[in-house]
Amino acid sequence: MRLRGIDFGNVLGASGVQNFGTKKYRHHYLYKMLFWRQFDFTGMTLVTKTTTPFWRDGNMPFNSDYVPEEWFPKCIKVKFWRGVVLNSIGLSNPGLSRLLGEWKHIYSPFLISIASTAGTTADRLENFRTMMDFIKYQRAEIPAPFGLQINLSCPNTGHNPQETINETERVLEVCSRSAVPLMPKYSIASAPIEAMMELNDNPQCDAICVSNTLPFGWQELDWKKIWGTTKSPLEKLGGGGLSGKPLCPLVTAWIRELREKGFTKPINGGGGILTTKDVD
Repeated sequence: MRLRGIDFGNVLGASGVQNFGTKKYRHHYLYKMLFWRQFDFTGMTLVTKTTTPFWRDGNMPFNSDYVPEEWFPKCIKVKFWRGVVLNSIGLSNPGLSRLLGEWKHIYSPFLISIASTAGTTADRLENFRTMMDFIKYQRAEIPAPFGLQINLSCPNTGHNPQETINETERVLEVCSRSAVPLMPKYSIASAPIEAMMELNDNPQCDAICVSNTLPFGWQELDWKKIWGTTKSPLEKLGGGGLSGKPLCPLVTAWIRELREKGFTKPINGGGGILTTKDVD
């Protein structure tokens, strides 16, 4: 994927797979020892875990290295043999203002995932303006070329995802001040094909990313079959978002429909890619 002359490669990691790009998750060291030939991120472009302008506790406490304090955070539930994960991390992060200084060791192109958790359109736009100011003043500290993956679809932030879909053009206008590639990120649960088609003619949109997690209870899924119950184990944390196996065919169908409608910009597609067959 080449955006504004920057080669981001053919494989982009899902946001947060490599944490913030600063310190690995503890599990990665263990997996590397056990499966050293198979466990390898070589050739995959870093997409950082999503960050907001300032420190946000969320639901997953982390230490001074920005690594989760718990081996098995209570806001994440896994059904390994079903290939599904439910999370309500709530965008725990130390804030973009802190992280920009941590990325001075990165030399290959990467994407910074950003989001706002503010409750109103005006406040969300102000959050993005603040982040653009941070980038402007600290950009010289980052040697690698980078782009912004703008998370407009997290189900665990407390506001209606549909609102942020409608705000896309205004958010892109604000973020264009960074003069880097812009890739808004959506969930198929809240991104109408018609709305995405409007981005095809937007010069500030370089590509799109789909899909973020699917909110627990989304009517298009048989939750009893997928999770074993229609009640979320993370109900007290907002229900959470589903990742894993069920997403792959749904995202594939969504992308196919978007392409058939005439969307021509690059698409970072993902969700439920667990095997090489899923990649095909």
